[in-house]
Amino acid sequence: MSPAPDVSVVIVSFNTRDLLRECIGTLYRQADGVSLETIVVDNASRDSSAEMIDAEFPEIKLIRSDINLGFAAANNRGFAVARGRYVVLLNSDAFPETDALRRSVEKMDRAPRVGLAGARLIGRDGSWQPSARTFPSVLNDFLALSGLAAKYAHSRFFGRFDRTWADQQQPAQVDWVPGAYSIIRRDLLEQIGYFDERFFLYYEEVDLCRRVKAAGYQVWYWPDVVVVHLGGESSKTVTRLSMSSSGRQLTLWRMRAGYLYYRKHHGFAGAFCAMNAEAQWYRLRALLARRRRDPNSLAKAEDSQLMVAASQQAWRDTRGGLICPPKPW
Repeated sequence: MSPAPDVSVVIVSFNTRDLLRECIGTLYRQADGVSLETIVVDNASRDSSAEMIDAEFPEIKLIRSDINLGFAAANNRGFAVARGRYVVLLNSDAFPETDALRRSVEKMDRAPRVGLAGARLIGRDGSWQPSARTFPSVLNDFLALSGLAAKYAHSRFFGRFDRTWADQQQPAQVDWVPGAYSIIRRDLLEQIGYFDERFFLYYEEVDLCRRVKAAGYQVWYWPDVVVVHLGGESSKTVTRLSMSSSGRQLTLWRMRAGYLYYRKHHGFAGAFCAMNAEAQWYRLRALLARRRRDPNSLAKAEDSQLMVAASQQAWRDTRGGLICPPKPW
């Protein structure tokens, strides 16, 4: 058997064939001497993503699923066959820039107490994306929902969740980093376990980072590791569920995962408070919008009522964050 590579790159594919091709091409161009293996887990794509991998990248380890396993379970399939010293999670709509992989490996080699680290995520136009965050809490959720976090982005208090107050060019030890790009020690992953598969989509990387820190390791944000990230490309292909106001997150899935997360880490009281705080916020938003009586406000009121209904459904579906509904969601 050949020596273990430095990095096993795991990419989950769901109906993003052309972006997946670009992602892999970029990955290979930017590998810069880092030995790697690439593992693609196809989540029952309908756009011939798997066939494209077979035809154009025969060296890649391709794992096909007959159903959409979700993000956590699909990545776990890749983790199970990974051989690298490190595992890199890479979204199919994310493109590492020059030296991203090399710098990631070098930094991990120099800092044995760093268990997991993430990159500075930017859009194609170079615009900043949230790349290092604090753990969810009822307060953090409210600040984001109410718009106060965006309005007072430079405040350490109001901008706490996305760390919008911080200098994005400075490395920092943080609570968690998004899964669009992250590097993890494979031996640590084997020690603490893979993603919790109850999280079909959303919150799985938050949960993993909590377990990394509970094991005595650190989570870091590295601004000189730069990755272009589009965001939400797989979610755009799902049209049968209502979307959140951002147009990027599937509301029901996000709420289900949130209640599962709160119940796991904060118990029933934490999950109930999280659900109730969000529902009450949208009830208040609907009430205030109706009082204005103009078409835009009435549309906002209707949207808010749908959000309340979604929170109630997600609560029932998960039995208060206790169980994962049958998959695929």
